[in-house]
Amino acid sequence: QVQLVESGGGLVQAGGSLRLSCAASGRFSSIFGMGWYRQAPGKQRELVASITGGGSSDYADSVKGRFTVSRDNAKNTVYLQMNSLKPEDTAVYKCYARVSGLIYWGQGTQVTVSS
Repeated sequence: QVQLVESGGGLVQAGGSLRLSCAASGRFSSIFGMGWYRQAPGKQRELVASITGGGSSDYADSVKGRFTVSRDNAKNTVYLQMNSLKPEDTAVYKCYARVSGLIYWGQGTQVTVSS
């Protein structure tokens, strides 16, 4: 009943910025939690950022001070502003949404940061 569509990925040089968006659609009254995971080949999946329905956010240590997660509840959209990007940020980024105890996933968007 919930579909998530990510956008905003691409290729950027080290030190640059990108903003990812994840829009949710479907039949639901509210989304209680949203956020972003990333995974690169040969690496563990990492929870990058999360945000509650009340706007409380949390970040992985590797991105603190550089990434900002936000949401627009009226649009059912979560964003990830990524600044000061590093090559080690290269990964597939997937958003998630938690609705009434169920987890929904986007298909993912590729972020590549060149040296």
